[in-house]
Amino acid sequence: MFYALATRKIRSPLVQFQHVLEDIESLNRKAMEGLYEFTAISFHAYPFVADKYQLLASGCSIGDNYGPMLVANHPMELSEIKGKRIAIPGTLTTAYLTLRIIEPDFEAVPVAFDQVLDALRERSVDAALVIHEAQLTYSKGGFHLIADLGRWFRQQYDLPLPLGANALLRSLPPDIKTTLCRLMRESIQYALDNHEEALNYAMQFARDLDHSLAEKFVGMYVNHYTLDAGEVIPKAAQKLLDLGHEAGVIPRRVEVEFIR
Repeated sequence: MFYALATRKIRSPLVQFQHVLEDIESLNRKAMEGLYEFTAISFHAYPFVADKYQLLASGCSIGDNYGPMLVANHPMELSEIKGKRIAIPGTLTTAYLTLRIIEPDFEAVPVAFDQVLDALRERSVDAALVIHEAQLTYSKGGFHLIADLGRWFRQQYDLPLPLGANALLRSLPPDIKTTLCRLMRESIQYALDNHEEALNYAMQFARDLDHSLAEKFVGMYVNHYTLDAGEVIPKAAQKLLDLGHEAGVIPRRVEVEFIR
């Protein structure tokens, strides 16, 4: 998504980008402080930062009948996770929110997103919630799928699962907001039009993925919904957050607001 911006293939005299690489839970926490003018966040984090940030219609990560995966060391039914210790990649991640909607009663063990399988392997937890590339490789480690949360969401509500989005500070001047929206959309379009070039750039950030698996993973989360959220993603995001509020995970109901 950010290839053209990070490499200054697309630019504007009004803004300057600094590509800060951090895990999504760290970005969620920093958004609560309003640290960055423009940042990626989890949809789950939005109700906690909606007073400071607006969501962009471009740049969403959406799981359409696939998404974060709950895995274990041995075969297990989804109904069996009640009361279990589960490694999660952060309490503000959408994966965590979705799992709480599915099963409110489990012990969450926050772990860095790329160490959840290590915790499972060491048997300090009963299951692990995977949000990174291991969604494609977990079986090679001998782990067993309990549930694909994106598939569950699609089956339950006939909607894709909104996972992450880009957000900008509400306090920014209108012309800067318009510019950021345009640049984000153009950067995504550039990557889609120059697929191999953008993928080669992204490979430097891949963890234990060969080129073909990296291409598959990118294709899962950078798609037509990423270019523009359209009407479906706001509807899906509102449904997800309303469910989170009803489950008591999100303290107050918020109206999802996208800008273009």
